[in-house]
Amino acid sequence: MSLRQILVVAAMATALAACQSDSKEQILATSQSAVQLRSYQARAFDTTDRAKTLRTVIATLQDLGFVVDKADATLGTVTATKLNKYQLRMTVTVRERGATQTTVRANAQYNIVAVEDPQPYQQFFDALQKAMFLTAHQVDG
Repeated sequence: MSLRQILVVAAMATALAACQSDSKEQILATSQSAVQLRSYQARAFDTTDRAKTLRTVIATLQDLGFVVDKADATLGTVTATKLNKYQLRMTVTVRERGATQTTVRANAQYNIVAVEDPQPYQQFFDALQKAMFLTAHQVDG
């Protein structure tokens, strides 16, 4: 390789590395504390039936206008997208919490930016809480 080719390759590698770190910083950057963000991203429910909770999460997302992109019962995850004047992607994880509870955690993204506004999370969890109540009491909604 000539010196010119080496310099071109080095410049391209440096530019690529700079783009990559900017992208990571943008994804990880939040203006709120992690504890505050997690406080409206997660809820605990008094059930140990992870499969039923996962089905209720899927139904709730669909009721809110999301299209389910992927659901994995083994991992306990659901990813869904809502296209309504904007593209909002939500990934929900369902995990057992102790012997009597299940934790549901939602992460929303607008394009590649994490959503920090509590409103989409509150909407989702309000609807999920109602659906979980109806499911637990076997009431058809």
